[in-house]
Amino acid sequence: MRFKHHMFVCENVRPEGDPKGCCSAKGSAAIRTALKQEIKQRGLRGIVRANQSGCLDACEFGPSVVVYPEGIWYGGVKPEDVPEIIESHILGGKPVNRLLIKKYEG
Repeated sequence: MRFKHHMFVCENVRPEGDPKGCCSAKGSAAIRTALKQEIKQRGLRGIVRANQSGCLDACEFGPSVVVYPEGIWYGGVKPEDVPEIIESHILGGKPVNRLLIKKYEG
């Protein structure tokens, strides 16, 4: 297996004023950049991949990030949340409860 985890960061762009809003306008590119930096710093390249995603249909919770293969959905993520997500979820196997999108819990 090439990657143990894939982290998809919604970077969808909607027109200004769209009632759904958009993750891109809420800073999702900075989140993906922070994820890539954290992955590199911790020596996790080849194990964890941070991917740009189109719309994940979780606009109201954005910026949204989904982690596979677990299918864990995070909302309202900020770049400063990235170290905690990597430490707790990716390395420790414990999702960051305060960021979970409860609507998508299994």
